[in-house]
Amino acid sequence: MAILTGRHKPEIGSGAIGRWIPGEVEPQVDWPAIQRAVLRVSEPVAIVDVKGRIGVGRLGTAVLEPGGSGRAEGYPLLGYAPPLHPKLLGDPGFKTVHGLRYAYVVGAMANGITSVNMVEAAGRAGMIGFFGAAGLPLREIHSAIDQLQHRMGRRPCGFNLIHSPNDPAYEWAVARLYVERGVHLVSASAYLDLTLPLLYYRFKGISKNSDGNTLCPNRIIAKVSRVEVARKFLSPPPDRLLAQLVQGNWITREEADLARRLPVAEDLTAEADSGGHTDNRPAILLLPTMLALRDEISQSYAHPIDLRIGLGGGIATPLSAAAGFAMGAAYVLTGSINQSCIESGTSDVVRRMLAEAGQADVTMAPSADMFESGVKVQVLKRGTLFPFRAAKLYELYCAYDRLEAIPQKQRALLERDFFRCSVQSAWEQTRSFFADRDPGQILRAEKDAKHKMALVFRSYLGRSSNWANSGDPDRILDYQIWCGPAMGAFNQWAKGSFLEKAENRKLAPIAMNLLLGAAVLTRVNLLRVQGVEIPGALATYRPLPLDEILSLLGEDG
Repeated sequence: MAILTGRHKPEIGSGAIGRWIPGEVEPQVDWPAIQRAVLRVSEPVAIVDVKGRIGVGRLGTAVLEPGGSGRAEGYPLLGYAPPLHPKLLGDPGFKTVHGLRYAYVVGAMANGITSVNMVEAAGRAGMIGFFGAAGLPLREIHSAIDQLQHRMGRRPCGFNLIHSPNDPAYEWAVARLYVERGVHLVSASAYLDLTLPLLYYRFKGISKNSDGNTLCPNRIIAKVSRVEVARKFLSPPPDRLLAQLVQGNWITREEADLARRLPVAEDLTAEADSGGHTDNRPAILLLPTMLALRDEISQSYAHPIDLRIGLGGGIATPLSAAAGFAMGAAYVLTGSINQSCIESGTSDVVRRMLAEAGQADVTMAPSADMFESGVKVQVLKRGTLFPFRAAKLYELYCAYDRLEAIPQKQRALLERDFFRCSVQSAWEQTRSFFADRDPGQILRAEKDAKHKMALVFRSYLGRSSNWANSGDPDRILDYQIWCGPAMGAFNQWAKGSFLEKAENRKLAPIAMNLLLGAAVLTRVNLLRVQGVEIPGALATYRPLPLDEILSLLGEDG
């Protein structure tokens, strides 16, 4: 066994797999040379026996033969790792379909946290980002579409479409907007079931060309954590929902007939423990389950259809990215770590709070959009009282049937610390919001006192994210900051590097470090399984500036 150590000169064990015939450069026998060779992912790595010591060969020829005794020339080859440029990670079909260089997705964080600038940065880096449209008024989504269509040209980008069970009119409005404005790719998130607006977006405009091939202009990348929901996305749409769309004149009968042959989504992100809406699933179990489901469903189609499964939730370090690709992920998706980047649509104070977070500094809290159903989102708890106050609101909602039934002591607490106004004033503000957004909610609230209470409580929950994004100094204890444990893992990995400070965090350098690191660590593991014992000092990857990464890859900035 070959042993590489940082404190002593490398020494030799046994077990050659072939011979290494050097080119113009003889093997080097020193620790820094081995580290540099592993880092140069565009070149092969050859670990060789140089007179009983471990060396590394560069730009030569590997002759693989068990035992390595069939040839006399060259050096015994102990381990070999081929080139692994980051662009080779992930599924080639995914990159081709979406026009990507890298199988790396920047997930849609709501309220514009995944901003126009962040989506643009991802696209220019050869990746894809999804604008965080969820929770924004239509005029702001209109503006984002204008900006990105102007800035991006043919570069890839997408928008979020979120399940809105308590506001179906809003979901319909966003879906119609995307169809009207030629938005051809969405990230569908928080869906518990398929909806009419979702299927309308997907299949409106589907047709056949002159060759008889089905053309579907709009694509969906679903983000799912439950197998039963994933099955619905990877399968053709139900006939009953297609019939409703036809009956409502949303799609034609011809479009419905063609839709029956295609899955709702060809790409699906297995969403593990993440920020925001999450079931806190462990990635190491969730991804294999989704891959098995993909294989099962793929066999049910009459004609071959490429169904691809990516991984999101917990992707925060080179090791986690490498693990995702090693398990078979078509792509990796990042979320929480992007919020701390300077391109995100949040405030500097939130970026600093995120940069100081540990893995245990997150918790679950009631969500604004599905409050009545008891659905929760994962948020930062360090430095804010939001999760505890949100839990208090849900406790009161479950205990009482109307605002007036809440005991005076509790009402006084709400008015002082939560609403900072009377309960009546809080309702008037809420009423004004829904008068513009969805008047039907007001009509329902006037007939149902418990629904009225829910709207007032949801108003606090909804505004808490806006306070965080704007950096309102008077509301810092009420900040709702969507965040998963990935943030703490990233901070630990970045500690001591230029990425430690929030003001130095940019999307492209972070993404390229994760991808290059994943390629490096994949090659390290490949050497390990050939019997080369690699210590922790080499089996790690530390952040590098973007210009150094591009230089290593032979690319221009």
